[in-house]
Amino acid sequence: MKITQFMCAQQLYLNFTPDSMTITVLCLLLALISYLWMVSKRNKNAPATTNELAGYADLLNKNVDFYQELDDAGKKRFVKLVDGFLQNVHIEGVGFIINRLDKVLVAASAVIPVFGFPGWEYKNLTNVVLYPDTFDHEYQYEGSDREIMGMVGSGSMNGQMLLSRSALLRGFSKNSSTENTGIHEFVHLLDKSDGATDGVPEYLVAHQYVIPWLQMMHREMHRIKDGRSDINPYAVTNEAEFLAVASEYFFEQPERFEDKHPELYKQLSLIFAQDPAANV
Repeated sequence: MKITQFMCAQQLYLNFTPDSMTITVLCLLLALISYLWMVSKRNKNAPATTNELAGYADLLNKNVDFYQELDDAGKKRFVKLVDGFLQNVHIEGVGFIINRLDKVLVAASAVIPVFGFPGWEYKNLTNVVLYPDTFDHEYQYEGSDREIMGMVGSGSMNGQMLLSRSALLRGFSKNSSTENTGIHEFVHLLDKSDGATDGVPEYLVAHQYVIPWLQMMHREMHRIKDGRSDINPYAVTNEAEFLAVASEYFFEQPERFEDKHPELYKQLSLIFAQDPAANV
């Protein structure tokens, strides 16, 4: 930038004509644009200020049960992970302007499943797109046949996650019970990190536990079909959905999940390297 400015200035003094004046103005404008772009990029990637971190902590304390149950050290680490996620992943709204709570709840959804893995980064995610409500397979959020609350993109949409804002907020409300759309979709993203969304996140499941986990899933899926399980019936769609649905339950109602599904609870504790019931 300094070389460009010098060359422009040199041309101004050596050949001061109307054309050279135009060139000089253009050079100065380009230099200003370059400077503003560098400042914008630096600010975007800069860590949050103390006040911003305190703001995150306040929103988490009011809205995220998982965070509320952590000790002081855990809360401090959780806030840093939220900040790190927000620095690296772009979040935008479709048809509305997102607010700080929207961003924090998306980040919390991402942090909760990987809280047991310090240093984890979602390398297969660049953008999260929030729709105001449910949407359809054409990504329309108006009209009928809108049943989708969240989706992890593939193909041309790889690296993208789509979430219903209303479902996101509902998942962290006091009436959410065992469901949390944000956590559900980020578990899918974890599952996908090994290249296949199949209910077996190979980066997280030790090799010797893969077959026992599959057997456990299928047994519980049969129980769900027979009406002998309180796990959301959507879990029987396939193994990937079972993992995501069971994980919602595991993180949202850990004590209840451990009581009703002790084997599943133990296995998910191994997968996520967490024991959330112990924090309650």
